[in-house]
Amino acid sequence: MSPAKMRGLFSVTIVLLVALMISTTEAGKNKKNEKGKGSKGASDCAEWRYGSCVPNSGDCGAGVREGTCNGQTKKLKCKVPCNWKKQFGADCKYKFGSWGECDAATGTKSRSGTLKKALYNAECQPTIDVSKPCAPKTKTKAKGKKGKLREN
Repeated sequence: MSPAKMRGLFSVTIVLLVALMISTTEAGKNKKNEKGKGSKGASDCAEWRYGSCVPNSGDCGAGVREGTCNGQTKKLKCKVPCNWKKQFGADCKYKFGSWGECDAATGTKSRSGTLKKALYNAECQPTIDVSKPCAPKTKTKAKGKKGKLREN
């Protein structure tokens, strides 16, 4: 092949690649616009009412929350905590103080929290008290690490 034909083939290849990139970018923009239209249509309603998060299996983990407004319904993915937060759910956000001292009689320590934010129209208690078992032993931190020497 002559150098002129090679340059022509190279130019055509570059033009096709640029055209492909532009069409791919436009397709991505259209998908984003479609998503925006769907969520805007759903947000036309100002009084959405949401139910609590229902786990897909068991009593915690990933689940679904249903919202209704003027005959419209939508489902949102959600998550029910699988730890001590399960008792008040993931929709009530609290600001907690420090853990108190260990109560020798019950073997637990506790702290209280005040409501910071309620998500999805959740009914939350203004303050809550939580407790957890005390650590079995008080560990003292070693001042130096054994076995790992680091030279400068």
